[in-house]
Amino acid sequence: MARLLHVKKTHRLIIESGSLRELQPIQFGLDIEDLDLDAVRRIAWLVKRRIGKLEPVQQFTHGRRLQYLAMATLFSSPSMHGVSCSFNQVLASEKKARQDQLFSIRRKEVMALLRRLHGVSKHGNYAKVELRSMLFDLTCNIIMRMVAGKRYYGEDVKEIEEARIFKEIMEEFAECIAVRNLGDMIPLLQWIDFTGHLKKLDRLSKKMDVFLQGLVDEHRDDRDRNTMINRFLALQEEQPEYYTDEVIKGHVLVLLLGGTETAATSMEWALANLLNHPDVLKKAKAELDAQVGDRLIEESDFAKLHYLQSIISENLRLCPVTPLIPPHMPSSDCTIGGYHVPAGTILFVNARSLHRDPTLWDEPTSFKPERFESAGRVDAWKFIPFGMGRRACPGDGLANRVMTLTLGSLIQCFEWERVGENKIDMLEKTAMTMFKVEPLELMCRARPILDMLFSLSDQKI
Repeated sequence: MARLLHVKKTHRLIIESGSLRELQPIQFGLDIEDLDLDAVRRIAWLVKRRIGKLEPVQQFTHGRRLQYLAMATLFSSPSMHGVSCSFNQVLASEKKARQDQLFSIRRKEVMALLRRLHGVSKHGNYAKVELRSMLFDLTCNIIMRMVAGKRYYGEDVKEIEEARIFKEIMEEFAECIAVRNLGDMIPLLQWIDFTGHLKKLDRLSKKMDVFLQGLVDEHRDDRDRNTMINRFLALQEEQPEYYTDEVIKGHVLVLLLGGTETAATSMEWALANLLNHPDVLKKAKAELDAQVGDRLIEESDFAKLHYLQSIISENLRLCPVTPLIPPHMPSSDCTIGGYHVPAGTILFVNARSLHRDPTLWDEPTSFKPERFESAGRVDAWKFIPFGMGRRACPGDGLANRVMTLTLGSLIQCFEWERVGENKIDMLEKTAMTMFKVEPLELMCRARPILDMLFSLSDQKI
């Protein structure tokens, strides 16, 4: 189902149910060489009003195509959303080396989380833990180590004051982005700041800009670190007109805001679903014990862990952390859901509604990982946790690897129980991200495999 709203001279189309095949002419089936880079352009004014410095990242032109491909190469899965095979082959060796480094970062941060949990449950008794903050610390450290080679959470934090400022900024951004603003939906009211929210957001954007510029300048003075910022600075030397400081900061901000809270929230939902379905948790644990054994899960094991992958897919279907896909705008007239859609219409896709559409899914509100085991490859037009087509999230491969490694390690290394007899409350709170209203608290106890691993190897995090 689609609904077309008319607000003054601006049209909004909301896709809420049914297959998205009708979007194919403007979003799918295009080779990278043939793309109309103005088609389905994301709404720069809306993004800029919400987050400030993102506009340089979203305004793609033909001359900036390499910028998008570089991001996809660094952070995407092998398919890379339509990037040509020749491009993949040229960068294959560099990509492999970078992925090996990123795996080391992910592995060390997951080990840090395991040690933290082991510290409160190592005496053979169950201990209550609050997981939301721990998972956020994990994902934030992974992203920051990739971007700037820094850890801001947990032990071994060297830049204490810098870490404090960063945490403060991230907390304020989470609060600001969650606020609904009438001017975002009614352009006539954009100039009115009823609550002072936009002034606060502008101050915060400038604060973040100063922080990010400091990171860029620091890397400009130290080019030996193998980080994303240094890689972009190298590209800046070759193409300064494209890789400006604003573009680099925009990319960093996209990763921080899009890759930390979302992955952590998705893992929180997954653990809540598992504890509400102990038979699923038991089956996942049995698969890990059979396929991995008495060593810690590696990313090379992922292909064998079909049920774990199905759990992650089913969790993304039932609890998409971005329930409303970021808006798009077609540059030419088209027809969607029987509606004539003029050029310039703002297109919203309600992923949560599509994922729970009974015409597309059997028992859509039930948590059933088996649906992904039996269905094989799911139709891309009905499963869109990371968006669709050329504008899909380029970090989906990274997010899936982080979630699989983390959830697999937590299931493998700990026994988990609910705090009480009642099922975990799955009440949702939706802003830009769909949260659990109550942070997840669980009882955990280390399994013998974890004691053995730590006794064999005292890894330095």
